[in-house]
Amino acid sequence: MGAWAADSFGNDDAMDWVFDLQKSSGLNIVRSAIAGVPDSGEYIEAPEASVALAAAEVVAALLGRPMAELPDEVSAWVNAHRELVPDDDLVRSARQTCVRIGDDLESSELAQLWAEAAPDDREAWRAGVRSLRERLG
Repeated sequence: MGAWAADSFGNDDAMDWVFDLQKSSGLNIVRSAIAGVPDSGEYIEAPEASVALAAAEVVAALLGRPMAELPDEVSAWVNAHRELVPDDDLVRSARQTCVRIGDDLESSELAQLWAEAAPDDREAWRAGVRSLRERLG
């Protein structure tokens, strides 16, 4: 899985996406990442899920509710783009994406992988996804 921490940015896929985020100037990259997770029924691969959670974290940060240890690169991007205000549809989609990725063991590869992790790591990941969902409103 290429993960070194249980938070939304603690994996290779999310941090690769952050590199692309840094080169962007609008919310299209965030929308695309979140839209990469289907609403229901389809299987969600771990890389797409990891990127979608990172994008949802950007939405939460733009709403003024960032995670406690937001990576410096993301914090700098958010601070440079304070004029970007996520609309209700984007916030709703980000929240729904968190639910699908975090709660659907049948179709979320990422949830399945974390379910196999050590109990403390598994609970830390689940708590992080719950926190993100709450910060999204």
